[in-house]
Amino acid sequence: MNLTLALRLGRISNLPTVWSNVLVGALLAGGSLADPSLPLLMVTLSLFYVGGMFLNDAFDREFDARHRPERPIPSGQVSARQVFLIGFGLLAIGIAGVAGASRGPDGTPAWRALASGAALVGAIVFYNAHHKGNPLSPLVMGLCRVLVVLTASFSLAVTLPAAVVLASIALLCHLIGLTYIAKEEHLDRIGNLWPLGFLALPVLYGLVLAVSTPLVWVPLVLYAGVLAFALRLLRRRARGDVPRAVVTLIAGMSVLDGVVLAAGGHILPAALAVVAFVLTLALQRWVPGT
Repeated sequence: MNLTLALRLGRISNLPTVWSNVLVGALLAGGSLADPSLPLLMVTLSLFYVGGMFLNDAFDREFDARHRPERPIPSGQVSARQVFLIGFGLLAIGIAGVAGASRGPDGTPAWRALASGAALVGAIVFYNAHHKGNPLSPLVMGLCRVLVVLTASFSLAVTLPAAVVLASIALLCHLIGLTYIAKEEHLDRIGNLWPLGFLALPVLYGLVLAVSTPLVWVPLVLYAGVLAFALRLLRRRARGDVPRAVVTLIAGMSVLDGVVLAAGGHILPAALAVVAFVLTLALQRWVPGT
């Protein structure tokens, strides 16, 4: 397998959104940008993401053979066995990384972080194995991202602050709306629009945060603009609009992270989250985000 193919299978263009998720989990739990475990957490949770993307292609190989024959496995560029091995291997390395990045009060790896990482592995595998035809798959996909945030939090803290819980709920709502759209991406159209109402809930939460922290308005207006742009594409539904809306909403997760980071007083990390949004969009031009 060459590097270009591996990058495509891993959807590495979306990794900046994982990094901003880690910032939310770590910093809202009391960590700082100077924490030496933060870079390791970013790398570790990136492995979970890339491993999950490999498994997505492996489990979807029969569906892709019918609807997306240009994908690496049905086009014969790589075997399903090799993709499965790499995917599960990356998840195993990710668990080891969580053990190395987390420390409990007694100096041993934090069991809550390990449990959250194990739950993330379970959610990733379950989603990839059962998301086709499963009406609850958007919820499971959302839980995968929530568990990224929780694993980062539990790596640095014993309990979850309310800010982490609320940020996780907002992220879950964003992912439910996004994943519903992505489920019909191969059709290049959207059937029912009611699940997109979940995307409004993070905006409402952002408005509540902005009342007490005016700096939240900057990333919140940007986030609302991202949603408006994606929804306009879905309403127009010209050829290619649905896939474009999907990748825009994927990148938009980082802007939502910027909203909750700004509300917590983490201004520089909030700016970095917005940079992650721009970087994701730029990388998606090089490596497809879906």
